[in-house]
Amino acid sequence: MRKQLIYLLLIPLTWACTPSAQEEQQPVVEDDFVWKTEQFADLKMIRYQIPGFDKLSLDQKKLAYYLTQAGLSGRDIIWDQNYRHNLAIRTALENIINNYEGDRESEDWNELMTYAKRVWFSNGIHHHYSMTKLEPGFNQEYFQSLLESTNTALADEAINTIFDPSIDGKKVNLDPDKGLMVGSATNFYDPDITAEEVEAFYAQITDKNAEEPISYGLNSKLVRDENGQMKEEVWKSGGMYGAAIDEMIGWLEKATTVAENEEQKRGFELLIEYFKTGSLKTWDEYNVVWAAATKGDIDYILGFIEVYNDPKGYRGSYESIIQINDFDASERMKVLSENAQWFEDNSPIMDEHKKENVVGVSYKVVNVAGESGDASPSTPIGVNLPNANWIRAKHGSKSVSLGNIIDAYDKAGTSGFLAEFAYDEAEMERAKKHGEIGDKMHTALHEVIGHASGRLNAGIGTPKETLKNYASTIEEGRADLVGLYYLMDPKLVELGLIESLEVGKEEYDGYIRNGMMTQLRRLKMGEDIEEAHMRNRAWVSAWSFEQGKADNVIERKQKDGKTYFVVNDYEKLRAIFGRLLRETQRIKSEGDYEAAKALVEGYGVKVEAELHQEVLDRASKLKGAPYGGFINPELVPVMDDAGNITDVEVTYPMDFTKQMLDYGKKYAFLTK
Repeated sequence: MRKQLIYLLLIPLTWACTPSAQEEQQPVVEDDFVWKTEQFADLKMIRYQIPGFDKLSLDQKKLAYYLTQAGLSGRDIIWDQNYRHNLAIRTALENIINNYEGDRESEDWNELMTYAKRVWFSNGIHHHYSMTKLEPGFNQEYFQSLLESTNTALADEAINTIFDPSIDGKKVNLDPDKGLMVGSATNFYDPDITAEEVEAFYAQITDKNAEEPISYGLNSKLVRDENGQMKEEVWKSGGMYGAAIDEMIGWLEKATTVAENEEQKRGFELLIEYFKTGSLKTWDEYNVVWAAATKGDIDYILGFIEVYNDPKGYRGSYESIIQINDFDASERMKVLSENAQWFEDNSPIMDEHKKENVVGVSYKVVNVAGESGDASPSTPIGVNLPNANWIRAKHGSKSVSLGNIIDAYDKAGTSGFLAEFAYDEAEMERAKKHGEIGDKMHTALHEVIGHASGRLNAGIGTPKETLKNYASTIEEGRADLVGLYYLMDPKLVELGLIESLEVGKEEYDGYIRNGMMTQLRRLKMGEDIEEAHMRNRAWVSAWSFEQGKADNVIERKQKDGKTYFVVNDYEKLRAIFGRLLRETQRIKSEGDYEAAKALVEGYGVKVEAELHQEVLDRASKLKGAPYGGFINPELVPVMDDAGNITDVEVTYPMDFTKQMLDYGKKYAFLTK
């Protein structure tokens, strides 16, 4: 599972004065490297560096290159998973942009380019975060003229989808009252399949008492056959997405020739077998081997991983993240994974929900060498995998923090938010001094300790079966609460991970500020909170605020006509976080759907309209973009006359549009 960026987009770690609108549009340059290249709509584009790449051996460079190519080869998959018309619409947009010979200075053309960049950013026509359909700033008549002038074919159904807000307006709908399946445009199911039918289909094949449950549905689309019966179309070689998967397999086979060790090579071989056969048992076997393969300097995430985009929580979105170990930073943080059992033993959760033996939690800070699919252009900053609870319990897991991504966010950050939303000078000074280490520490605790902690009761199904549409937000909130609880524990000071508990206080300030206020900047007026991470920050913060009212633990204050949420008692807030962690773990361990629903719907969905408008008004004056994403570096092989790779060089493209057009030509294996 992944930790998305919490504060870095909303209250970045760059503490300059508030820029003017003109200044915000300029590239952000530091140490002669351009970090932020452009800003459009609600997005900004950032570049990241790959520190230490030149120190790798030739085989390691080849390995990183082969893996990035494998990841990019599957890029089309996430587009089709996100929505059935996405690939056709993307192809049409790219053909227009490549071939249009008319006026490229008009307002309509500029609006088309903004729309195209938003579509590229989101891997489809629905917003990558809010899940709502993107609104074009040009009309259908203009678009039709572009199609005709460039001889671009696009079906009427797809065209109407772009311009009619009533058609497939939400990629993922989590409101059961609106119909989880009917209200979601995601392409994991035939459009007429209901949530009840999905549950019935998997109830027939799922064994709730299995000690090693299969991740049913992870790598397939559920469809109706010609007789109206449901069946799975498996994503594999020779099956659905086979053309892209075959390309991925080819690059993985090259990777086996330069594997760093036998364990890593065995992982590649099992992953290839999985992509060839679609066997979920092979997927589990691969994950066991992958989790234990910790000796190499190059690592990777590749496959159908996170289930956030499935309203039923079965199907994995395609993604790849290729990583190079950051040796110094990983060594400093190794102490956290070495003490995982202490954190489990001292957790406030019920004893019966604790693991007696926390197995194999490895933690590394890594530098990303390339990303694709659901991890690009918008990327997580931390990941803990595998997701299967039984593998984590028996064989352990890997946690990584994407160090160069966090650094790039920092370098390209919009300034001014801290001054606008922090209550006083003391709060701002604490954030300036401890914000960077605090956020990294919370990410590490979230991934290494949080996701690896706790256990399910015997005979209870997996969270996707028991907690259903609330499973993801409950799990992310649970991991957040583990981190929050321990950020104020003297054990972190004793272990040398933080210098004082002021770090914890800073994170408490920022978490409450974000959960109660600043993340609302990402919503339009009248919208509910839908995204799983936003929901968990909201219900954790709002529940804690309510629980602390009697003692004024968190105080809602007004100053100069502005609203602030101020933590008055950090120790009492820690105790509140502990109680909520205990209850959240109980909900997960017991599969208590009704309690999960009450917690999320009661505290994590609805938005106070007046406060929301205030946040939007205050944020709009700062001219910053609420979301950031990345232009990938390019790994370029250097060849000799015989066609052998003699080196791999890194280049850093500046132009997001050019990279997307290049990707569209080179990796469009499902549209050829």
